[in-house]
Amino acid sequence: MSLSGALYLAAAIFCVGVYGVLSRQNLLILLMSLELLLNAVNLAIVAFGRSYMVAVPDDPSGPQVLVVIVLAVAAAEAAIGLSILLAVYRKWRSTNAGEIDMLRG
Repeated sequence: MSLSGALYLAAAIFCVGVYGVLSRQNLLILLMSLELLLNAVNLAIVAFGRSYMVAVPDDPSGPQVLVVIVLAVAAAEAAIGLSILLAVYRKWRSTNAGEIDMLRG
């Protein structure tokens, strides 16, 4: 796959994630949309890294270290987000973000 094709795919995945974050009220869908955003960024990083490796073949690590860091952050975000989601569901019996306004104040 060429660099432009990978970047178009990453942009499409990113747009789907942004749409999911902006249009949905369910907390689980919001978390999945955030994961889509992070995966789109990872795809773009890998695509740029592959084109960078063609230009500079002496540096084997390249952006792979950054991708591993982003994956670790995504895993931590998923774990913390799901634990918050479970705590909110146990308290209010709803995962609708619009109904949960008791967190204010």
